[in-house]
Amino acid sequence: MKILDFIESFDPLNLQISQPYIIAEAGVNHEGKMELAKRLIDEAKAGGADAIKFQTYKADTIASKNSPAYWDLSKEPTTSQYELFTKHDSFWKKEFVALKEYCDTVDIEFMSTPFDIESATFLNELMPVFKISSSDITNRPFIEYMCKFQKPVILSTGASYLFEVEEAVEWIQAFDVPLTLMHCVLNYPTLDKNAGLGMIPVLKRKFPGLMIGYSDHTLPKDMQILETAALLGATMIEKHFTFDKSLPGNDHYHAMDYKDLQHFRKRFAAILESLGSGKKDLSGEDLARRNARRSLVAMRDIKKGSVITAEDLTWKRPAFGISPKHYYEVIGRKALRDIKQDELLYWNLLS
Repeated sequence: MKILDFIESFDPLNLQISQPYIIAEAGVNHEGKMELAKRLIDEAKAGGADAIKFQTYKADTIASKNSPAYWDLSKEPTTSQYELFTKHDSFWKKEFVALKEYCDTVDIEFMSTPFDIESATFLNELMPVFKISSSDITNRPFIEYMCKFQKPVILSTGASYLFEVEEAVEWIQAFDVPLTLMHCVLNYPTLDKNAGLGMIPVLKRKFPGLMIGYSDHTLPKDMQILETAALLGATMIEKHFTFDKSLPGNDHYHAMDYKDLQHFRKRFAAILESLGSGKKDLSGEDLARRNARRSLVAMRDIKKGSVITAEDLTWKRPAFGISPKHYYEVIGRKALRDIKQDELLYWNLLS
């Protein structure tokens, strides 16, 4: 499904759990090589992603030269943000136009998070929505610049207090554009115990008219964290995506690959099947309804013409006769014929 169709179909009153919209966050895992970027697109599609998202920035505009690292230095030893971003900022408008065109041929939604005015401007021509990074949740002028394009906004809420989320929501809603909030923990990697998935229902209660999603930084393992997030109501899920989790660097080791994503889709489909439609469906229970429920039964022999009393009645399986819910309606009626002990009562036996 196209993301605009997905957003337009959102109904905040519909509590039914369904397959989430999946964004494979390729980021800069293309390592500056077009063939690897296209491989990421192909594998994201093969894994079952609805969209693939890159990141668009220049080191000079995203970080000062003395900006310190905030990632696991044992996995990515670069201690300067500026230095790391310099390694990965070679893709610009020409490359992203080519990737957008390739995504169209593969039939997967193209997205990229802009980190400056210039990239936001040219990306507006290439994608139907804007994804705003957790790192820019307090960047009011930049948020407002993107909102002026009048496109839906997806906002990650990592490393932010609830009042900061509320502020950003106010800025965005002033432009009257659809908004999705993504619960996120901005820690690479996020330990499962620190994923804070309980914030998903909190955000749903706090912002009842908004779509709530989840942007994940846990290790993929069995993808149980994503399953839990979706069951808690995350209708959109974003997770870093790679073609090789063993590669060095900040965004490969905690990313999922296409096999992880296939695993999630398959398992979650089975979970959805077990959840059912959300409506009471008794198909398959007919035999139990008839044989495991009870009927009113004669506790003793009852003579024709006798008035039925409580002492005449008990209740036993199966449920072929009068239901015990009519117990008080049966008491006081007369037997139309002799009724033997342990015989099920039927309405045609009573006056």
